[in-house]
Amino acid sequence: MATQSPFSFVGEAIEQFVTHAQPPVWVMDESINRLVLFLNHVIGAEPEALSRLKRQKGRCIQLQWQDKIIQLSPTPAGLLERVSQPKFDLKLSLTDASPLAMASAVMKGEKPGVHIEGDVQLAAEVNWLIDHVRWDVEEDLSKLMGDAAANTLVSMGRQAFQAMQQFIRKPAPGNDLHRTAL
Repeated sequence: MATQSPFSFVGEAIEQFVTHAQPPVWVMDESINRLVLFLNHVIGAEPEALSRLKRQKGRCIQLQWQDKIIQLSPTPAGLLERVSQPKFDLKLSLTDASPLAMASAVMKGEKPGVHIEGDVQLAAEVNWLIDHVRWDVEEDLSKLMGDAAANTLVSMGRQAFQAMQQFIRKPAPGNDLHRTAL
């Protein structure tokens, strides 16, 4: 007999809240603006990323999850800007309905499910960016608090992240598929 975790209801409640809660429009709009600023900060630190995006200037990349849509376009400087266009050159739709499932996939080091529609070359450039561009957290923190403190903080963060990954990958008690018969 399978027993249900007492915490499963908490996970379901969080999923319902995240999926169905609608923040005010201005909050979503400003959150997207901050996301674009962050992406440009990360991209700006990588010359090859800037070069690749410069070649795609003026193209429209549409990101979609459920009913939420963000359209971005590479600029002549190789950064991203928000646009609003009736058509797109590339559409990336996240297929996972649950934000918790997407977070779990990312924590396991996997990419979330994506449906790709549109220009193959632009999709290849976006995939290259996803695979090769990383935020150097330690570099940014060292500008604020010094090298030693930044290194310590990042090391602690990595240890916490690895512990969470191990916890997620650990099979639930009683779900051992490799039991041997006596």
